[in-house]
Amino acid sequence: MAHQLPCDDEHPYRATYQYHRCHFLGACGRNRIGSIRPCRDLVSGYLYARLRFQFGLTGCYCTAQQHYSETGKTFFQGLFFLLGLAVFLCLFSKLFSPIILSRLITSAEVYHAVIDYLDGRIWGLLFSFPFLALRSFLVGITRTKALNVAALTAVLVNIPGNWLLIFHWNMGITGAAIASSFAEACSLAVLAIHALRKMDKRFYGLSWSFDKAVLFHVCRVSVWSMFHSFIGVAPWFLFFVAIEHLGELQLAVANILRSISTLFFVIVNSFAATTGSLVSNLIGADEKGQVFPLCSRVIRLGYAIGFPLIALALVFHQPVVSVYTDNPAIVQTAWLPFVVMLLNYVFALPGYVYMNAVTGTGATRTAFIFQTTTIAAYLLYLWGLSHWDVPLAVYWTVEYLFVIGLGVQSFTYLKYKHY
Repeated sequence: MAHQLPCDDEHPYRATYQYHRCHFLGACGRNRIGSIRPCRDLVSGYLYARLRFQFGLTGCYCTAQQHYSETGKTFFQGLFFLLGLAVFLCLFSKLFSPIILSRLITSAEVYHAVIDYLDGRIWGLLFSFPFLALRSFLVGITRTKALNVAALTAVLVNIPGNWLLIFHWNMGITGAAIASSFAEACSLAVLAIHALRKMDKRFYGLSWSFDKAVLFHVCRVSVWSMFHSFIGVAPWFLFFVAIEHLGELQLAVANILRSISTLFFVIVNSFAATTGSLVSNLIGADEKGQVFPLCSRVIRLGYAIGFPLIALALVFHQPVVSVYTDNPAIVQTAWLPFVVMLLNYVFALPGYVYMNAVTGTGATRTAFIFQTTTIAAYLLYLWGLSHWDVPLAVYWTVEYLFVIGLGVQSFTYLKYKHY
C-alpha cells in the first residue's frame, strides 16, 4: 500500500492547517467558529470535485506513460478545463451565493460571516485548480517528491498567515480565508518552479497546445467522479444549514467536532483510496476473486489503527475539545455528539472502502448512483429531524445512515454484479 502514500499527501497537511484555523477562530468567539463551517463545506465541494477530476486525469497519464511526449498534451487539456471551471465557480459563487445563502441561513450574523469568508476564500480556486493539474501530471509520471514540498509549503504559509491576519491585523474570518488562498498560491508556485526548472519539456511534450479530442477524453473519464465528490460534500453543507436553527452554541460545537473528525476521515480516505487503486490492479490482472479478501484486510488494518485513537479520544475528550476553545459551555455540550461522531468510524471505514472498491472496478457511474440515492435518504432523514426538537447528537446519527447506505449498496454490487 505504500505506493498510494504520495497520492494522499494533501490530506494530512490540509487537516493540519484546518485545525489551526479552527483553533484561531475559536479565540474570536463561538459565532465565528460556528459560521466558518457552512462556507468551508461549500468551498470543499469545489475542491473535492477538482480532486476527483485529478484522479481521472492521472489515469489518462498512466495510460500514456509509454508515450511520454503525449503526457504534456494531456496536462494542458486538463489545465485548460480546470482553469475554465475555476473561473466559472468563482463568478457563480460571487453572483449567486448571497442570494442562495440568504434564503438558507436565518441568523444575520452567521450569514454575514459566511459571506465575508467566501469573498476571501473563493479566489483561491484560481490557484488550487491549476495546482491539481500539475499535481496529477507529477503523480502520473511518478515524480512525486515535489508534492510533499508543496503541501508543506502550504502549511508553513497558512499557519502564520492565519495568526497574522486574524489577530495582528484583526481581519477575523476574512483573514482566515485570505490566508488559505495565499497558501494555495504559494504551493502552486512551488510546483510551477519545479516543473520549469527540473522537467525535460521536450521529453514530456510540455508545450502549449489544444486538442479537442484529448480534452473530451479527459472529461469523459473524470466527469462522474467529479459529480460523485461534489454531491458527497453537499450533505455536510446542508447538515450545517439544518442545525443552524439550534443556535450558535450548537453550530460552534458541530464545527469543532467536524474538525476533530477530519483526523479520522484522513485515515478512512487513505485506506479507501488505496483500496480503489489496488482493486483496479486486481481487475487488470484478472484476479476478481481477490477483491473481497483485499477489502477485508484493508478494513481490519483500518480498525487496528483507528480504534486505539478513538479510545484515547474518548478518555481525553475534554482536553481534545479544549484545544479548539476555552469556552466551558462548548466543552460540556460537545460530549454526547463527540461520542456519536467517534463511533461512526465503525461504519464509515467499511462503507467508504467498499464504495471505492466499486469505483476501482471502473463503475464510476454506479458509484455516483449509489451516492445519489444515499444522499436522498440522508436529506429525507434530516428533513424529518428538523420537524422535531432534537439535540445535536441525534442530528449526527444521519452520518450513520449515510455510510451504512453506501456500504450496503456497494457490498451488494461487488457480491452479485459481474464486473
